[in-house]
Amino acid sequence: MSESEIPSESPLSEDGMRVAKSLVLVNTGHGKGKSTAAFGTALRALALGWPVAVVQFLKSGDWRVGEESMLRKLGVDWFAEGDGFTWDSENLDESAALAGAAWEKAKSLIDHGAHRLIILDEISYALTWKWVDTDDVVSVIQHRPELVNIILTGRDMAPEVIDIADTVTEMRQIKHAFEQKIVAKKGIDY
Repeated sequence: MSESEIPSESPLSEDGMRVAKSLVLVNTGHGKGKSTAAFGTALRALALGWPVAVVQFLKSGDWRVGEESMLRKLGVDWFAEGDGFTWDSENLDESAALAGAAWEKAKSLIDHGAHRLIILDEISYALTWKWVDTDDVVSVIQHRPELVNIILTGRDMAPEVIDIADTVTEMRQIKHAFEQKIVAKKGIDY
C-alpha cells in the first residue's frame, strides 16, 4: 500500500491492527548500541528513498564517526551540534547553549516535514540536564507532520518521552570491552 492509499484515520483490520503514518522510537539504556540501532534504521529508510536527518546533541563536527561519513555519502542531512562529551567541556553553559541550538535545529526539521526520518541522537542527556525543555520536545513530537518518524537515543530517557513513544527499546549492558581495559575500537565502536 502506498502512502497516498493510507487513509488519515486507518480503520482497524479484523485482527485489530491499524496502519500508522509514522512512529516514534526510543533507544535507551546503559548498554551499547542505541545510536547504532538508529543508524541501521536510517539505512532502511534510505533504501525506501526517504529523506533522513540526524541531529547529534553531544558530538561536535570534530568527531567524524564512521556512520556520519557513510550516511552523508548516502544523502543524510547530518548536524553534529554539540561540543563533545560533558566531561571534556571547558564551559558547561556553552554546552547547554549548543544543546538548545541543536533542539531548535531539530524542531525546525521536524516542523518543516521534509524528512521522513529524523534521529535525535543522544537527546536524553540534554533533557536530563535540563538543557532542553522536555515538555517542548513532547509537544513538538506529538504535533509533528504525519509522515515524520522520529528516533530518540540516549541513556535514561525522560519518562514523558517514553510515554508518547510507540516503541521503546532498552539496551542493557551485560559485559563491555572497556571493563577489560580495552580501548574503543575503530570500526566497531566509532
